[in-house]
Amino acid sequence: MTIHIALLRAINVGGRNLVSMSDLRQLFTDLGFGEARTLLQSGNVVFESPQKADAELERQLEKVIAERLGVAADFIVRSANEWKKIVARNPFPKQAKEDPGHLLVDFLKSAPSAEKVRLLQSAIKGPEILRGDGKQLYIVYPDGVGRSKLTATLIERKLGTRGTSRNWNTVLKLAAMCE
Repeated sequence: MTIHIALLRAINVGGRNLVSMSDLRQLFTDLGFGEARTLLQSGNVVFESPQKADAELERQLEKVIAERLGVAADFIVRSANEWKKIVARNPFPKQAKEDPGHLLVDFLKSAPSAEKVRLLQSAIKGPEILRGDGKQLYIVYPDGVGRSKLTATLIERKLGTRGTSRNWNTVLKLAAMCE
């Protein structure tokens, strides 16, 4: 069995796509995944599975949540080993230590080309900085995400893939849950 982290995109936001964490844990248990545990109300699940963390597993989870809970939402899954590498490869260690709430990791469905990441970087109009690393973007929002022009919509449009973000505090809490 391998430990995985599943991230749900766009649930429990603005009264839409409401999913209780107890229903989410039960869904994973019903699918035969072991030790399903959630963090916060934003759809973070740590679980055990013999399956690989790949697009096939993501599609399976998306299909089941739509059928059983009536929610159309993307899942992004990473193995615990991938998660450790994501933490270790953070290009912004100073911000991670001094202002972890304004450092986000955007977990993407697929890896954009380096050219698409450069185009996104050139589209930034504010103080935000980002670095791409495979299927992740590390983004520093020094003034916060709320008023930033570097929105999820802009990121997804420029990169041609969907994603979901978690701040550094949540990234580290999920890493600790995998231990």
